[in-house]
Amino acid sequence: MPKIRPIDMATLDQIFDMGGGYVLNFSDKTFAEFFAEELNVDINDDMYYAEGGSKGKRLRYYLKQADTETAVKTLQALWEHREAFRQMRGAVDEVPNAQGRLLDIIDRLRGNKPASESTLVRPAYNWPALEQMRQELIALNDLPPHERGYRFEAFLKSLFDTFGMKARDPFRNRGEQIDGSFVLDGETYLLEAKWHNQLTGNADLHVFHGKLEQKAAWARGLFVSYTGFTDDGLDAFGRGKRLVCMDGFDIHEALRRQIPVNHVIDQKVRRAAETGRIFIRVGDLFPG
Repeated sequence: MPKIRPIDMATLDQIFDMGGGYVLNFSDKTFAEFFAEELNVDINDDMYYAEGGSKGKRLRYYLKQADTETAVKTLQALWEHREAFRQMRGAVDEVPNAQGRLLDIIDRLRGNKPASESTLVRPAYNWPALEQMRQELIALNDLPPHERGYRFEAFLKSLFDTFGMKARDPFRNRGEQIDGSFVLDGETYLLEAKWHNQLTGNADLHVFHGKLEQKAAWARGLFVSYTGFTDDGLDAFGRGKRLVCMDGFDIHEALRRQIPVNHVIDQKVRRAAETGRIFIRVGDLFPG
């Protein structure tokens, strides 16, 4: 079971302002209340004082002893508290790429590492390489349209594989072309990828949704339109469908802000379930 490494803990110290034994804006009283209400944990129990009595030292010890899902749940709850307090104050986030770095740690804890031929120790994500990938995405603009479309599909497969999503190349069933597939949290997604000069409207969305409806009931879809979608098309397509949408700017921003793409898609699916909206931008899903 992956554990929180010292380098991860140093990142968490920065994200959750754990210097000097403090944790965010918690007092001793509110710290205990947070753990009791959010996690059903008595953080004042003597067992958590093994490395010291400050809030920061108790939290570090707790995280080092916790199983994976408990540690992840705690980090997610702390993040929600952090963001609620920061937004209430209207404060700018002074920690660069804070959410992306936290999600990076969560992915490593859960074992969602990128595909690699090596089974040796490796970093969760190679962020310099992903910056190069972002530049490659921009460079696709300069290619001829036909070549650009194929290269865009190959780019997306590489992107999904990088985040451990087991992507598959485009394939053809009888009478239809599928631009690929990938797996996220045990769910299979079919891919539709478009790079047109114009925005994508509801006709293309309906065609792809029709393909999904001919598949198993549990199949989901991701429609990636590099240039984006028309507002009228999204409205006409409606809600309550089996797909979510992403555009080129979403991908660019995820890579630029170091937000793992698997978490972007996961949040798009969650918000679609909550709101019925199939296209919500990265900036709205991950404000800051």
